[in-house]
Amino acid sequence: MTDFTETPPVLSRRLILAGILAGLAASLAMPALATAAPYAQERMEPWWQERHQKKLQEIRQGKVDLIFIGDSITHDYELPSTAPQYDFLGLWNRFYGGRRAVNLGFNGDNTANVLWRLQNGEIAGISPKVAVVLIGTNDTIQGRGAEETKAGIDAVVAHLKTRLPRTRILLLGILPSAVSPTKTAVDQAVNTALANAYAKDGRVIFMDVGYRFLKDGTTDVGLYMDPRNDPPQPALHPDAAAQARMAEAIEPTLSKLLGDRSRIAQNP
Repeated sequence: MTDFTETPPVLSRRLILAGILAGLAASLAMPALATAAPYAQERMEPWWQERHQKKLQEIRQGKVDLIFIGDSITHDYELPSTAPQYDFLGLWNRFYGGRRAVNLGFNGDNTANVLWRLQNGEIAGISPKVAVVLIGTNDTIQGRGAEETKAGIDAVVAHLKTRLPRTRILLLGILPSAVSPTKTAVDQAVNTALANAYAKDGRVIFMDVGYRFLKDGTTDVGLYMDPRNDPPQPALHPDAAAQARMAEAIEPTLSKLLGDRSRIAQNP
């Protein structure tokens, strides 16, 4: 991959993806299990624990108006590069710089990991105007079904509602991938269920921006970094140029919720 810094979390993400792809293959051969109740789960990797502590310190440093909650797709916003297609930090600065925004994305997290982090200090003492939530793809890649994945997402949303009563929640649908037809079908079922569940919710706005990552009705793998890896992997993580499509799609809604000027107008 050209001019892209291989930070430890990125390498960790690749190892995680390789492991969960093997787990997914095994899970598809197993009989369906009863839907498990949502739960919170801590991860013990040193980098994950260190990042959690760093984020606890970050939210204590000052007023927070905007938080992003998610997995590696959100975590990637902290990666810089001189190559535009990999300059996620530049993308973050363009859209979210100056908005008192905090990135609470962790590589490899599923809904249980996010719920643990939220229950253990990552939203303590703050009252942001908006929380953007993008989570669930690691649940389905690990073999969880649509009902269980939606239940995990619902638990995250419910916790945010309780702990951040003044915060509006911008809930994003699981993005398209090319991991497997089974995962794609489950992701689509989750997104449909979320759209129905939050259609009349005054605190939550659900947006499915997956159409920005499709070509002729299927995942446009040319927008993703994973096929460019050595060895190539199934498309799961958009590159920075593609992730800008998501930022642009949510910007009109986000700027309205924040009560500020759209960053699209400032950056044609």
